Amino acid sequence: MISRFFIDRPIFATVLSVVITLIGGIALLYLPVAQYPRITPPGIVVSISYPGASAQVVPTTVAAPIEQQVNGVQGMLYMSSQSGNDGSYSLTVTFDVGTDLKTALVMVQNRVALAMPQLPTEVQNQGITIRKKTPDILMIVNLYSPDGRYGRHLPEQLRHHFP
Repeated sequence: MISRFFIDRPIFATVLSVVITLIGGIALLYLPVAQYPRITPPGIVVSISYPGASAQVVPTTVAAPIEQQVNGVQGMLYMSSQSGNDGSYSLTVTFDVGTDLKTALVMVQNRVALAMPQLPTEVQNQGITIRKKTPDILMIVNLYSPDGRYGRHLPEQLRHHFP
């Protein structure tokens, strides 16, 4: 009955659909970008390359001065670092959940700048990369059936791991 109204009046139906589409497009601009609060702590990653250095040299010449300066940044939870045998070094500074990441980035940049004169000339020439890091994986879900009827596709080696 109502469909007959729109079938008999195709111009009215077209105008109405265009109006609905425009209203939806305008409403899309006002929708919130992030509806839920952050629950995983953000971080800042400091990456350095020391060409020709081994994994034993990097901690003493590069990591120690930078970690001494960065330690104690406001809002910091913890730091973790990795050094490779190719002269690469990466320091991840993890902050509280409510910390403004832009402010934290500036604070870490200022602390790394204080450590720059203590670093080898090769590292200063290569430059230091400092960037924001937000964790991607929040949760991994694993589903299983207690009676095993949905796990038939698993190989025999894996079936004994899943009840």
